[in-house]
Amino acid sequence: MADPLRIESGELTATEILDELREGRRVVVEAELLGGTHQLSLRHDGETYYCDTPTTLHKHDDEAGMLTCIEKMGYAKQGDA
Repeated sequence: MADPLRIESGELTATEILDELREGRRVVVEAELLGGTHQLSLRHDGETYYCDTPTTLHKHDDEAGMLTCIEKMGYAKQGDA
């Protein structure tokens, strides 16, 4: 299994993040959450997309749901899908 890709929020586009997930790589994002800097994990098991934050585990059944989550939460470059 490949080492996780570690990035900061806004470092990659949503498409670049999804490309990594499709290839089976976990993406660890350092993001501003809950008044501090935290790490969260984005991953795909071949069927379900996961967004594991310090407070909850979000599951998305398809790529469109994960894309919406990545964009809504600000993990990707702004204005760049």
